[in-house]
This record gives sequence, C-alpha cells and structure tokens, in this order.
Amino acid sequence: MPYSKPNNSRLTQLFPIVEWLRSYTRQEFNSDLFAGVITAILLVPQGIAYAILAGLPPQLGLYASILPPLLYALLGTSRTLSVGPVSIAAIMIASALSAPEVSVLGNPVQSALILSAESGFIMLLMALLRMGGLVNFISHPVLTGFTSGASLLIIGSQLPQLFGLKAPSCDFDVACYSHYFSGIVPATLLIGLSAIGLLVFFNKPLVFMLKKIGMKPSVVTAISKCGPLLTIMLATLAVGYLDLTGQQNIAVVGKVPSGFPELTLDFSPAEKWYVLLPYSGFIALIAYVESVAIAKVTANFRGEKIIANQELIALGTANLAAAISGGMPVAGGFSRTMVNFSAGARTQMAMLVAAAILALAVVFFSPWFENIPKAALAAIILVAIIPLVKLNDIAHTWRYDRGDGIAEIATLLGVLVYGIEEGITLGIILTLVSHLRKTSHPHIAVVGRIPGTEHYRNIKRHNVETWPHLLLLRIDESITFANINYIEEFINAKLRQQPGIKHIVLIFTSISDIDATALEELEKLNRALQASKMTLHISETKGPVLDKLEKTDFLRQLQPGRAFFHTEDAVRELCKPMSQADEYKS
Repeated sequence: MPYSKPNNSRLTQLFPIVEWLRSYTRQEFNSDLFAGVITAILLVPQGIAYAILAGLPPQLGLYASILPPLLYALLGTSRTLSVGPVSIAAIMIASALSAPEVSVLGNPVQSALILSAESGFIMLLMALLRMGGLVNFISHPVLTGFTSGASLLIIGSQLPQLFGLKAPSCDFDVACYSHYFSGIVPATLLIGLSAIGLLVFFNKPLVFMLKKIGMKPSVVTAISKCGPLLTIMLATLAVGYLDLTGQQNIAVVGKVPSGFPELTLDFSPAEKWYVLLPYSGFIALIAYVESVAIAKVTANFRGEKIIANQELIALGTANLAAAISGGMPVAGGFSRTMVNFSAGARTQMAMLVAAAILALAVVFFSPWFENIPKAALAAIILVAIIPLVKLNDIAHTWRYDRGDGIAEIATLLGVLVYGIEEGITLGIILTLVSHLRKTSHPHIAVVGRIPGTEHYRNIKRHNVETWPHLLLLRIDESITFANINYIEEFINAKLRQQPGIKHIVLIFTSISDIDATALEELEKLNRALQASKMTLHISETKGPVLDKLEKTDFLRQLQPGRAFFHTEDAVRELCKPMSQADEYKS
C-alpha cells in the first residue's frame, strides 16, 4: 500500500473534515453540541434580520443558514468559522438590488440567488487561479474604513425601522423632516428601545453579574448569548397577545413559508447574470477577505492553520449551495464565530448541529416567525453593528501613517457618499497610490560612524564621524524604475552641497532587488561621476542582488570603484590617505 498516504493527504487537503473526524472524541462532541445549540439561538434572529436588511423575504436568510454551513464544514479549514448571512454582505446586496439597472429587471429574489451563484463561481475561479493571496492586497485600513462606512449605512437604514417609519426621501429639506418625524409610531419605538435595552443588558452587565456570583464560564456564555432569541420571543409575544399589528400599526415580518424550497439552478434570464456580475465580484471579494480575517483570529488562539486557497473553494461552494437552496450570499460572520468559539466549539460539528436545529425550526416553527416585529430585528442589527464603526482605529491610523489614514477616511466617505462598490474601489486605488509614492520616494540616509564602533547611523539622529571627501548613503528600499530618478536627484543634491566629495558609497543593506531600468540608470550615474573625477562604490550587498550584478558588466564598469563586504572596510580603505586632522565630527 505505498500510495495510501499520498491519497489520504490529497483527501484531507480537499476535505479538511476528514482530518479532524479521524481523531474526534466524545468530549469534543459534547463541546460542539453545546456550542451548536448556542449558535443556532443566534442564527434564527440574525438570519431573518439580515435578509430583511438586504431587502429580501426573511426565509432567504434562514435558507442561507442551513445548506451553506454544511458545505463549508466539509471543505473549510477553519474549525470554528460560522458561515451564513452577514451584515456587510446584506448591505452590499441591498445596494446591488436598489441599483437602477438591477431594479428595473424586477424579481429581487431571483437577483439575490444569482448574486449567490455568481459569487460562488467567482470564488471557485479565484481558487482555480490560485488567488488565495488576494486577501493581502486589501489593506487593513481600507477594510476598516469600508466596514465602518458600511456599518454607518446599515445604522441609517435601520433607524427608521426602530421608529416605525419608512426610509426618508427629504434630502436637505428641513420642513420635510419635521413632517417625516411626526409619523413616529410610539409602540414601535417602545418595542425597539426595549429590545436594545435588553440586548445591551445581556451583553456586559449580565456577564459581569453572573461572573460575580461565581457561575461557570460555559454557563455564563450560554445565558448571555440567549439575548437575541429572548428579545425576539418577548417582542413577538407582546405583538401577538396585545394585537399591536392591528391596533398600533406595528410592522412585522409576515408569513414565512414552512419547509425547504426546491433545489434548482434555473436563474434565467441571462441578462441579469451580466448586469449583476460586477456586484457579485465585490460581494465575493469582501466575503472572502472578511471570512479569512475572522477565521485567522480564532485559528491563532489555538495554533491552527488557515489555508487561504482552500477557503476560496469552501466559501465558493457554500455560496453555490446558498443559490441552489434559495438563500442569499453568505460569508463568515464575526459575532456568530466568536459566539461559537466562546461557547467551546472544537470543530465544524458545532455548525452542523446549529444548521440541523435551524432546519428543524424552518420545517416546524415557521408560523411562529410571522409576528416578529421589525423593530426588534432592527435592534438586533444595531447592537451587532455599532461596534463595527471603528472611529478610534481611524484616528490611530491617521496619527501613525497619513497615507493609510487618508485611504481609510476616503474609503469610509466614499462608501457613504458614492456607494459600497465605489467606496472600496476608491480605498484600494488610494492605497496603491500611497504604496507607489512610498516606493518612489524611499528613505535615504546620509550616515556616519558612531565613534569607537563599526556601526553607521543617520547623521541627523546620532553624533557620528564623517569625512569631507566621503559620502555614505544608505538606501532603505529596493531600487526600481519607480525610484531610481529620485535616488539620483538625492545624490546630485548632496554632491552640490558638499563639493569636496571624491567617493560615494551606496550601502545596500536594505536592498533586495535592482531591476533592469534601475541598473541602467546606475551605470549612467557611475559614468557621470567618473567624468567628474568621483568614484562610486557599493557595500553590504545581499547575495541575490550581487549574483544578479555579477551577470552584468556593472561591477567592471564600477572600477576603480569597489564592492565592499562591510561599510567599515570601505571607510578604512577610502580614508587611508587622509591625516587625522582632516577628519571632523558632526
């Protein structure tokens, strides 16, 4: 059986579930069972709430919480990621469905299913092209700015639900807003505020109280995570018992079909697929990036490894499953994942348990969802979303790096002013521009020797020895076509300031590459210096860079200049003719 191990290895690579099932224990199952029940409690209200946030019937959120987690459990590398409807994807779906070119085609449910299918196909195509590393091309500041901006949009979309109002259409008309707010439904506002109060209480205050009386952490987690379900149950009972729908005009979810839809991939017409493709691309990108980021958080706690390309396969398949089973696009949810993790989930068995419980609820308890007030769902969304508005992070980024800070603020404002897709595109473009600017303007330090040592440091930061005929420059970036002109201008400016220079030493400690354009310009620079009776040298060149230079005529053209192993060697050699009196300190 010489090939059993490679076959098993390929099997576990494609189906990571096989690896943990081999050593699965009863103790792990008990932990997963408990975590699955707790996560299911959160899945029901979130599934309904995020579907309504996306402008879809509530059942699309419930369906997306059943089959997709099952597929992810088979293919995903995270053992605790909770896949299903998420708030950011929901607002992106709402943005796509409200676009004029999409809304004119009608049938938003069909459009949502196409978004799920296209997102899945795009992720699988990315996996085929080995684009798992794409997650590294969206910087954290851009992602934070996008999340904060999208969260503010969500908050703005849910506040009218909390007051019992429709979305405003007043723009900047103050008188219009005065009339608009006169339509507040007091009973709806009372339910919404009460729901927020209960949810907030179930968060830190209740946890603090339960820990204070010495309750076990697992029990504290179980009780505190029941807040959303208890809120929905109490609000629904109040609406039904007091007949608030009829008497107080409170908006409710309405009828939710029992059972499951027919599995199908018949999403005609083809025109919709073409129109929705750009929106699907953005949803796929953000869903993937956020899911991997969340998966890495919990994986790091336990020393587990997330394989980015396999996550593309798992999430792509999960979204195809959502499309086939009548669900909205899915991704890894931060709050559900942290609940799942905190409740003690050891493997994806917890999500299999949660999906099974939700399936039972959809089959047997759908009529109970009919009287859920939308104000209570808005409260659940608001409490979950407000922590995602990270203005402190934006301020911190601004203080640390203005380029990243500008990209983060621009992404946030772009999302608010222009829209979801335009905002994140603007952020990515500004990040790339900032990166190119930094690359094209590398830090270059004029260095000298710290007295009594062989260490060379920036003359602006340290008290060092320098020499009137010797210029030591440390370039802190690889030399490329983008920055060679800046480097050349910097050198020429220093030579004008110090006309007595005879030797220039370029210290290559931070240089890992010199491209062809840069090499050609260095050769021109060397010839210009030689014509001016000056000599160019290099020192501390890394092996791979030196290997490339040795394949060219550069080192020969450099003569009488040399390639020194250490900067100290260069100083000793080039300062030999000088008397001690010629040295000076600065």
